[in-house]
Amino acid sequence: MSDGTAVRSGPTLVSVIIAAHHALDLIDVQLTALAAQDYAGAFEVIVSDNAANDGLESHILRHPLRADLRLRYVDSSDRRGPAHARNTGVSIAGGDLLAFCDHDDRVHPSWLTEMVRVATRHDAVGGAIETVSINSPEVAAWRPIPDPTKLCEVPGYFPIAYGCTLAVWSDVFQSIGGYNENFDAGGEDKDISWRIQREGFTLGYAPDAVVAYRLRGTYRGLWSQMRSYGQSDAKLYAEHRRYGLPRPTVLVQLNLIAGIVLLNPLVPKRIRRIPVGHWVMHVAALWGRIRGSVQYRVFYI
Repeated sequence: MSDGTAVRSGPTLVSVIIAAHHALDLIDVQLTALAAQDYAGAFEVIVSDNAANDGLESHILRHPLRADLRLRYVDSSDRRGPAHARNTGVSIAGGDLLAFCDHDDRVHPSWLTEMVRVATRHDAVGGAIETVSINSPEVAAWRPIPDPTKLCEVPGYFPIAYGCTLAVWSDVFQSIGGYNENFDAGGEDKDISWRIQREGFTLGYAPDAVVAYRLRGTYRGLWSQMRSYGQSDAKLYAEHRRYGLPRPTVLVQLNLIAGIVLLNPLVPKRIRRIPVGHWVMHVAALWGRIRGSVQYRVFYI
């Protein structure tokens, strides 16, 4: 990440693109939050529906906030994955700044204002996430959030922005070819963050552009998500090792495996001192990386 300099004036129009998948039950929370933004400029909201079988289209077309949000709908169900959903949303976007969020989260009131403010000094911007306001205390403890004062760091490589809170200038997005749709089950946010920086563009950080990030609320859901993320980590390594992405060190790998063994749920809680969900997260991610290593013919655990 570069400190950045003033490189652009503010956008004429921001296109907020929501990747949606079976979104009917939760999307109104996000749309209501977008309607409450304190951003003074013009923006539109595009819902890109990656499922298109649950009545979301009619819900959006008749939505009471449709006029206020300049709300539009696009069907992206022809190919699976948030990368394709976001690219399809971009294809109908009119904004010179693209801001991405997800249907099941909730942006804080100054999210868009802060993303735009930092975007005037950078080619792309990542925002912050928090989990305490939208999840139960038990679930929030399953996945601790990294240091909220900076982008999420990857030792020995470029930092990353979260896919649920990213803004990219449209010309930069087109220059790098948008999201890589081969990452259809996770990892697309890391991939685009790295390609932005690898091409010489700057990725800034807006710590006050906060999104309430909704976690999976069951062990089964957590396992499925983290297994997919682990598998995509191996795929990312297969794709980016030629550009310098390192493996985790042997010490990191040994610490992870030791923690999984020694802090498993059979150990009394007073000794292990971590929630069962936190253990499930690490085991699922490790299993995903093992599967991904086999699938993509790399060694990445």
